[in-house]
Amino acid sequence: MCGFSGYFAKRSCGDAQSIIQGMNAAIRHRGPDDSDFWHDREQGIVLGHQRLAIIDLSPAAKQPMISASNRFVIVFNGEIYNHQELRQQLALDSWRGHSDTETLLAGFDAWGIETTLRKCVGMFALALWDRQGKTLTLARDRLGEKPLYYGWQNGVFLFGSELKALRAHPGFVGEINRDAIALQLRHNYILDPYSIYRGIFKLPPGTWLVIDIGSSNESLKQPSVFWSLRETAELGQRQLFTGSDQEAIAALDDQLRASVALQMVADVPLGAFLSGGIDSSTVVALMQAQSNRSVRTFSIGFNEFAYNEAEYAKTVARHLGTEHTELYVTPQQALDVIPRLPSLYDEPFSDSSQIPTYLVSQMTRQHVTVGLSGDGGDELFGGYNRHISVGPLWRRLNKFPLSLRQGGGSVLSVLPTNVWDRLYGCVAPMLPARLRVAQPGTKVHKLANILGATSGEDIYRRLVSHWGKPCEVVIGAVAIPTTLTSQAAWPSVAELEHRMMALDTVSYLPGDILTKVDRAAMGVSLETRVPFLDHRVVELAWRLPLHMKIRNGEGKWILRQVLYKYVPKELIERPKMGFGVPIDSWLRGPLRDWAESLLEESRLRQEGYFNPAPIRKKWAEHLSRQRNWQYHLWDVLMFQAWLEQQRKA
Repeated sequence: MCGFSGYFAKRSCGDAQSIIQGMNAAIRHRGPDDSDFWHDREQGIVLGHQRLAIIDLSPAAKQPMISASNRFVIVFNGEIYNHQELRQQLALDSWRGHSDTETLLAGFDAWGIETTLRKCVGMFALALWDRQGKTLTLARDRLGEKPLYYGWQNGVFLFGSELKALRAHPGFVGEINRDAIALQLRHNYILDPYSIYRGIFKLPPGTWLVIDIGSSNESLKQPSVFWSLRETAELGQRQLFTGSDQEAIAALDDQLRASVALQMVADVPLGAFLSGGIDSSTVVALMQAQSNRSVRTFSIGFNEFAYNEAEYAKTVARHLGTEHTELYVTPQQALDVIPRLPSLYDEPFSDSSQIPTYLVSQMTRQHVTVGLSGDGGDELFGGYNRHISVGPLWRRLNKFPLSLRQGGGSVLSVLPTNVWDRLYGCVAPMLPARLRVAQPGTKVHKLANILGATSGEDIYRRLVSHWGKPCEVVIGAVAIPTTLTSQAAWPSVAELEHRMMALDTVSYLPGDILTKVDRAAMGVSLETRVPFLDHRVVELAWRLPLHMKIRNGEGKWILRQVLYKYVPKELIERPKMGFGVPIDSWLRGPLRDWAESLLEESRLRQEGYFNPAPIRKKWAEHLSRQRNWQYHLWDVLMFQAWLEQQRKA
């Protein structure tokens, strides 16, 4: 696990060594163990690398690395979990060391780039310079675990693991992309291929891009695809698993065990995040089942009951016999993270669970260098509430005329959420347990929003959107196409539930979940690994029929059955909790002055990015408790905090 940066300049833009060292220094947190660079003066290509030593701690694994043929030079971030198997296929007489970087280079020499990428099981982002063909290839892993940014700026082609590395180049322009701000307000992250800067892009997962530096044209080709979630979903649903429930459970258990075993290989201390939920508990259970000593597990807790999962994690850890470490976080410790968020995430990013994610990463790094995570289980096995509820809800709503539904939505919206909360509080004691819910007013307004939907997909888009019309809030922004709006890019599968799961896997998973974990963990030099995202697990999941994922109104059915082989059901079954912090109350309390300064009307007008009226209206309603606008406001606040940090840099 590392970080890299680099550039190609058609003309001199200063001293190459000092420039690349500056780019490297900006991402030192991704690899504090070593730093180096490689420069082809004749061609103007420069590669820089920051190393976090995980596999082969010797100098033989040092990067940038040149292939045995002298044809290729690589900088690489990630892990190729099956690289020992690839070495056996390559059958070379000798190797310099035992790093996966050297294995990659040997594969490129023997098989070519695309074939090697297809053979790899792992998470990676890489830049590969072909000295013979005078081309630069960028590639990113199948699901988007590792980040890669690139683009032309002022006649210089820049690329790197994080935007801060690109910003460190003297040729960087950094024009803010207003259309991307609108995306961030809608989804709380900026979907690939866009970034917050015009002309700078994220390489989409499962793709590779070749840049011919001999060309005078600075336009960029569309990346080539070496693995497609859409094709995987469509093929899997055409070739459904035909065995029994028990055979499917056994097959998933075997595939997950194999993935976990591969990802437990490291030359440094290793552990796992444990929340006590289904996904992380499954990963830890499979780790412990294949380990001859107690696995190190880590969780954080909060004294606020609604946000605390630490007790559940402790119970699971005790049952499995792990060496468990937990940290109860005070509100002040969480608040202290907020000033770090703009530099940590590099572009506006407003999933507020970024705060506890950073805290658990920081605590974990004090004990181990690698942490396994349970991310990906929800997307693969139908774990989000929308996967379970939207299909049945749409089938009921579609029986009524659109005009009637729209009218009903208007009626429900008349009363503020706090009034709905009071009304519900009066009748809640008389309701059965299954009808008792938290934040009833917010849920009523969410229902009102989706009553006017024209399809199940429309309900899904509304549920994954914060600001419904962000281009009315961001001055000068226009709606730009994304995977979520380009219906032609959606997989052709029968069930709405499966379409939502696929869309989450190509948008929310890489754009939000994996971004959140990568930046938080690498910010403290911790490598994270995600066993659910071994592409063979993904391909098996897509061969399973929907009833093996969602059954009797409950998601992740088959994953639960795997887990119950290791952990008693009663230790796991509980209402799903988010991994978050009480941003709603903090904005009315300890964060109020900070938020007010960033949302002040004259400031918004002077900066010129936002129309102040809808923002100030939501701020007033939130402070008066008429509505809970925490997510909408956090979106704006994270942009404002990021903008302020940019001006100070």
